[in-house]
Amino acid sequence: MTVHISSKFDSGAIEVVSAARADDIHVRIAKDGAAEFAQWFHFRVQGIGGVPCRIVFDNAGQTSYPRGWENYRAVASYDRVTWFRVPTSYDGQVMTVAFTPAHDSVYLAYFEPYSDERHLALLGTAQNSPLASSRSLGQSVDGRDMTLLTVGEPRAGKRHIWVIARQHPGETMAEWFVEGMLRRLLGAGDWAGDPLAAALLDEAVFYVVPNMNPDGSARGNLRTNATGANLNREWLTPDPVRSPEVHHVRAAIESTGCDMFFDIHGDEALPYVFLAGNDGVEGATQAVLAREKAFGERLKAASLDFQDKFGYPPGKHGPESFKLASKWVAHRFGCLSLTLEMPFKDNANRPDPQFGWSGARSAALGASMLTAIWAQMQADQA
Repeated sequence: MTVHISSKFDSGAIEVVSAARADDIHVRIAKDGAAEFAQWFHFRVQGIGGVPCRIVFDNAGQTSYPRGWENYRAVASYDRVTWFRVPTSYDGQVMTVAFTPAHDSVYLAYFEPYSDERHLALLGTAQNSPLASSRSLGQSVDGRDMTLLTVGEPRAGKRHIWVIARQHPGETMAEWFVEGMLRRLLGAGDWAGDPLAAALLDEAVFYVVPNMNPDGSARGNLRTNATGANLNREWLTPDPVRSPEVHHVRAAIESTGCDMFFDIHGDEALPYVFLAGNDGVEGATQAVLAREKAFGERLKAASLDFQDKFGYPPGKHGPESFKLASKWVAHRFGCLSLTLEMPFKDNANRPDPQFGWSGARSAALGASMLTAIWAQMQADQA
């Protein structure tokens, strides 16, 4: 059979070196469209059903985060619904995926994609709920909508809780997280009648931006938007031309105020779920750090997938800290403001041989996060 590789679809990205035989396919991970970041891949291979397949990523060792390939397994799908892990090895220079596909056509990706169609369906389903409303904050560089979901009825005395996801578009686990959080908050499916959601919405309004970087998502970028801007370095002085996505969302936060803020991400190298706060950031008080630690304890109680032993070192981002969303919000509003990271690999504490860390586990964590937020709100009132 003739081997054919394609990536001309939503979030598709790969460079084909050679594909003469199924057992000797060579590819290169592509750079973001207007930047030097290179890590995300998403492509389709046809003509390999029932044939031992060997795909070599020739430039894995020269990508942005080569440590991300250590103990990593790529994800594959035949139907773009169920994604599973496939045998993957890395020798410090090249990464090799080797397995025998059950069908002629198979998709491979860095992590389980979150498609634009699913994103639009999420927005539509949410606004169908009497608890939620949707509005456009403006447009991205390429003219895509920057959509805000508001859950709960704003009124005096309620707290304003902001959640944003996918500043880095290749970190698709972030939007899976948001989907799980929204399903519980809106009482969808098995969450119908959940008393926690009702209690939360009695006391708070949630402002949710499920996808901060729709252009990068569509283009198959790892970290940047259409101009090559890393949005999570644009919060101090967002440029309406270079980074309109941050400009629009930051303006909306200024208009509502903020009592809690969560920026949802994925980490390439660390095989854990963890929080990144303001430890080591200029101006962070002991009271702020104590509140962050207490929230971590509450999230650990809410989800067995969360841990606080492994994470980033204090002050990792140094003098550019206030360019990051959660650091800027903490400084501007004096509120609990955290970045949550999930793995591209598996959760080393609770590995799953078939799926690794997945969209489903990300969504479950999003639902569990509401328990921690409720506990924090009660502690704040005590």
